[in-house]
Amino acid sequence: MAEKNTTQKELTCICCPVGCALTVTIVDDSSVTVTGNRCPRGAAYGEKEVTNPTRIVTSTVRVTGYPDAVVSVKTASDIPKGRIDDCMKALADVNVAAPIHVGDIILENVADTGVNIVATRSFRG
Repeated sequence: MAEKNTTQKELTCICCPVGCALTVTIVDDSSVTVTGNRCPRGAAYGEKEVTNPTRIVTSTVRVTGYPDAVVSVKTASDIPKGRIDDCMKALADVNVAAPIHVGDIILENVADTGVNIVATRSFRG
C-alpha cells in the first residue's frame, strides 16, 4: 500500500478577534482537517485558505476633472488571491465621473472574476 503524503500548515484565523491558532493538515492533496479552531467558521476558514484562498481587494480610482481627487473602492465580494494583481492592473487606468455614491458599480467583472468593483465612499465634486 502506498504511503500517504501529508502536509501541515499553521495559520491564524481571521474570522473574529479571537485569532485561533489553526493547524491545517492536507492528506494526499485532497483530505483536509483543521484543528485549533474554537468555532465552525475557523474550520471553514482554514480549509478555504489552503484549498482556494480569496481576498477582498481595496483601492482607489481617480475622479475625472479633479486631478487630486480619488474615491475609495473595493471588490463587492472576495476574489481568488492569484487574481489580485490582475485586479489592481485593471483599476490603474480607471477614471470615474462625479457624482459617485456609496455602492455605485465602478467596474463590472474585474479581471474576469465575475466580481464588480464598487465605491465605498461618496464624492459629489
